[in-house]
Amino acid sequence: MKIKTISITLISLTLLGLIGYRISKNSGESEKNDKKGDKKPPLSVTAIVVSSKDFSNAISLSGSIEANENVEIRSEVSGIVEKISFSEGSNVSKGQVLLKVNDIELRAQLSQALTKQKLAGENERRAKLLLQKEAISQEEYDIASAEFRSLKAQTQLIQAQIAKTTIRAPFSGKIGLRNISPGTYVTPTTIITKLVSSNQVKISFSIPEKYASEIESKASILFTIPNNPQKFSAKIYAIEPEIETATRTLKIRAIANNSNGKLLPGTFATIELSLKNIKDAIVIPTEAVVPIQDGKVVFIANNGKAKEVKIETLARTAKDVVVTSGIKSGDTLLTSGVMALKDEAEIKVQLKEPSEK
Repeated sequence: MKIKTISITLISLTLLGLIGYRISKNSGESEKNDKKGDKKPPLSVTAIVVSSKDFSNAISLSGSIEANENVEIRSEVSGIVEKISFSEGSNVSKGQVLLKVNDIELRAQLSQALTKQKLAGENERRAKLLLQKEAISQEEYDIASAEFRSLKAQTQLIQAQIAKTTIRAPFSGKIGLRNISPGTYVTPTTIITKLVSSNQVKISFSIPEKYASEIESKASILFTIPNNPQKFSAKIYAIEPEIETATRTLKIRAIANNSNGKLLPGTFATIELSLKNIKDAIVIPTEAVVPIQDGKVVFIANNGKAKEVKIETLARTAKDVVVTSGIKSGDTLLTSGVMALKDEAEIKVQLKEPSEK
């Protein structure tokens, strides 16, 4: 009985020993494998060698198209509209009669004023003859002369009022929709219609103040309008003499020919403005730039590791960015996988030519 008990005990201890050994061995192998797994293989990236080159700087801006001349047609005098001499949407010439306001009362006033002026003129002539004969005093003559001049001025004032009852086009252009009909009583506050000159149009836009020194009068710009692939050209003719303090921008105006009428005033315009070329600029691909909270960074290769570098930029296009500080000519710039990179990460670099896509 004792021998059987001893045998069972020995077998149990042997089994426990084998189980403990296996657990210990498996644990050691697991730790060893874990240590090997801590070291990740280098990340494969592509890179270019940074070099300087001339950069054709251009910026894209938003602007609006305006009529070369645009005015609201109003009457300077109040009265009943007697005749409308224009058709809506038609072209008119400078000086062409557009509207006639009834002037019958003014003409009656003019007739009365002319009669008084004629009588005052005769009195002034007689007074002058009597003064020469010393029959009246200088003061009496001055009174007669002042009366004549006053009535003459009143006549001229009424004639000016009558002239204002005929409304003429101040410049050549296209008439808009009219807001009145014959018989309407108009006042100087009544908008009769609009007159627009659009054989030439103005393109107004603003640029950030950092580009202000690079703009020259008479420089050309290109612009497009919505739903039209055609590129139109214009020439800068006026630049605001000061920066707008609220927006820190400089307002500019260009003029473009519009003989075919494709450019409608009020249309939105996308402007391509060429600036001065930058000599020996550090130009890098946009895909190499990583935006961060307080700026932009790139990664360069440094002894088999990625090095994070903060950069400052000046201008950019759809494909390139001009860098003013942070990297220099000769640096190896990483261009792929940059979003997954961290500073000091091990990398395997494959160089490519800057022109490769």
